[in-house]
Amino acid sequence: MIQRELCQRVLRRAASTGADYAELFAEHTVNHTVHMIDAKVDAVNDAVVAGVGIRVFKGLRSVSASTVDTSETGLMRCADAAAAALGEGTAEIDIVLHERSFGDVHPVQIVPSSVPNARKIAILKDAYFAASDYDEAISQVSGTLMDVDHKILIANSEGLYTQDRQIRTRLAITAIAEKNGETQTGTCSPGRRMGLEMFDSVINPQSVGREAARQAMVMASAGYCPAGVMPVAIGNGFGGVIFHEACGHSLEASSVALGMSEFSGKLGEKIANEKVTAIDDGTIPNAWGSINIDDEGTPSQRNVLIENGVLKSYMIDKMGGRRMNMAPTGSARRQSYAYTTTSRMTNTYIANGEDKNEDIIASMEYGLFAKAMGGGSVNPATGEFNFSVQEGYMVRNGKIAEPVRGASLVGKGSEIIQKIDMVGSDMDMGQGMCGSSSGSVPTNVGQPLIRVSSITVGGR
Repeated sequence: MIQRELCQRVLRRAASTGADYAELFAEHTVNHTVHMIDAKVDAVNDAVVAGVGIRVFKGLRSVSASTVDTSETGLMRCADAAAAALGEGTAEIDIVLHERSFGDVHPVQIVPSSVPNARKIAILKDAYFAASDYDEAISQVSGTLMDVDHKILIANSEGLYTQDRQIRTRLAITAIAEKNGETQTGTCSPGRRMGLEMFDSVINPQSVGREAARQAMVMASAGYCPAGVMPVAIGNGFGGVIFHEACGHSLEASSVALGMSEFSGKLGEKIANEKVTAIDDGTIPNAWGSINIDDEGTPSQRNVLIENGVLKSYMIDKMGGRRMNMAPTGSARRQSYAYTTTSRMTNTYIANGEDKNEDIIASMEYGLFAKAMGGGSVNPATGEFNFSVQEGYMVRNGKIAEPVRGASLVGKGSEIIQKIDMVGSDMDMGQGMCGSSSGSVPTNVGQPLIRVSSITVGGR
């Protein structure tokens, strides 16, 4: 995107007022979406994001600037703005860039941009009509097929000059069921770091539609969940959003380095039940949250965060590493050039345990089975969270009983991971977009079926 020699000149200009580190991040991203509602294609959209972000460090000071003008004049102007904002002295570093390639473990067989819209529409229609035809109680369906082609270039004063290309595809179906004047929603939205071959080998579009409709139908027949403190079994896959939000954000350097996390200064300490091992791994081939390199050019890696209940590591970006005197872990991410990079998750999950799923359910005389989780919120400083349950069932006498709706899980991350006392072996992942100070980025969340011995359940 930008020639190496020009990057060198821009970085030298950015560092000219005494920076000890300078970085250039360039991107060209094409977002393509096809949307259906009311049994017809409602919109086909393309959006392009292109620009450059420049960042300089001086000790623990950081200054960022960005521009959409990628001409030499525009880049120099942006570099001057960053240098002037830092404004602490004169240049002390010589910058010579060397191109590096970190390889690609996420092969793409069918690049979405090379495929006519007719094929994408056909895939979306397969999913859409599988949902709408599921039952006469399905009153409305909407669907979106999205593909992203994200190209980045990173150059920095440490001599790095490298590029990467990230292609992702995702299908999302939402179905609404109406029974006895009540309406309930079901969703299914799988995605991968793949092209359209995802629908040939991994994801069946019709299955996506049927799953969204099934969930809506189940919840339309459900009564309200009773409130109280009780044991809860949380399903695999997207159930991992509990750990992601309640604990994962508190293990990012963006909060740990500032002492704003409940887990700051606790490396080597037991913070969870010994059955809990939690990992953030950006190297899983073709996984939704995977990256070859992070947005600072550090190779992605498998970071064991918690091992048998003991805190082993954090997720660290360059500035967080400076504050903590620790090496980056390949965890720096940003939505686009216009955001400042910070530490973020990739594919974060609780690893498989040794408990059997049937034993987990059988262990509960009375409780809740949260088969599918919805959205929620968390305060990283305290770990306090509140999450909705998308699909839930009461458990009575060790057996899954009637479906219930309106359930929510309320608690504190540091307490909940101590109460995970059973961990199954059917680990799966669910896809999402995680929002934080550096914008919205694709992340996987995952876990096997787990049991929390005691948690507050909101309901009626």
